[in-house]
Amino acid sequence: MLGKLVYLDNAATTRLDERVLEAMTPYFLETYAVATSEFGYSAGIEAREALQEARSTIAGVLGASPEELIFTSGSTESSNMALKGVAMALGEKKGRHIITSRIEDFPVLNSARALEKQGFRVTTLDVDAEGLVDLNQLKDAITGETILVSIQHANQEIGTVQDIAAIGQICREKGVLLHSDATHTFTRVPLDVREVGVDLLTIAAHTIHGPRGIGGLYVRKGTPIAKWMDGGFQEFNLRAGLENIPGAVGFARAVQLVTPEETTRLQALRDRLIDRVLSEIPHTTLNGHRWQRLPQNANVTFHFVEGESITLHLDMRGFAVSTGSACFSRSLEASHVILAIGGDHERAHGSVRFTFGRFNTMEDVDSVVDAVAEIVTLLRQISPLGKE
Repeated sequence: MLGKLVYLDNAATTRLDERVLEAMTPYFLETYAVATSEFGYSAGIEAREALQEARSTIAGVLGASPEELIFTSGSTESSNMALKGVAMALGEKKGRHIITSRIEDFPVLNSARALEKQGFRVTTLDVDAEGLVDLNQLKDAITGETILVSIQHANQEIGTVQDIAAIGQICREKGVLLHSDATHTFTRVPLDVREVGVDLLTIAAHTIHGPRGIGGLYVRKGTPIAKWMDGGFQEFNLRAGLENIPGAVGFARAVQLVTPEETTRLQALRDRLIDRVLSEIPHTTLNGHRWQRLPQNANVTFHFVEGESITLHLDMRGFAVSTGSACFSRSLEASHVILAIGGDHERAHGSVRFTFGRFNTMEDVDSVVDAVAEIVTLLRQISPLGKE
């Protein structure tokens, strides 16, 4: 790669903001003690106070109480904790039925599959052509043995935002717990847990220019959940392991730095890319809902070419994007999300995801669209798929 990197894969992870690093540094080099109670030594007390302040900051943005936020190592652990913790708490008491959707991210899908091997029954809901869950199908799927519904707030690949308030209302009426993965919506799409009927919520720092290795699980007070990882008594005795105090401090600072104005700017970048691509490059399809989508996400299929080839050509020009091509998947399977919304393998293989962050500009958008237009034209000239 030559020259400046134009990073457009912010859904995978984001560049750490220097202000976040500045907030974290003292907890690596100065206040680095293990968090202790008010009866411990002063360095440990200072560490615990920092942890509590970070917890209060993040919980406040959620509309939660500090004691309802459990720090984890990231979104994967949070979703594992939600599904497996509820299953352990209610599996023998109420039932062994869990509901999720076909387009969930892998921490939810694979946790559900692991529970299936333990005798739980999992119903996987279909989605429509834009990635939205059918609310009537959800209602019909809930039975007296259903203990948990897990539906993401927004999809990590195509960006579609679910009507989580409506889903929460259904779960409330049916007396079923609701978990939602908000990894990509937290701070970007409004969500107040006091107003939305969600009982458990997955969040993470790495998608908002915070540190990797830190996330959180909101657990509404009174929600039945069992400790699923043995060890010490940290995090209200729900999550064993030494607290990541620098990570928690960095997470809180990252949350503070997100503003509505920044989110509006990211949405303008998204709309600019979508409008230009769809109007200037023929044989393209927008994946996901046109408007009910993440402000930082654009996912487009370029028909008759491979997303893998587009990605590699863009990389040589200094652009970083991701693709739903099977060649870029460790499982060697095409995007399960594109297939779930009715796309075939050709549509999945030709999909490219562009996701924006704090350090992207409108110039980045225009330059990548210009590059994609040239690359797609070139690839279609040599592709047997485009001869028709």
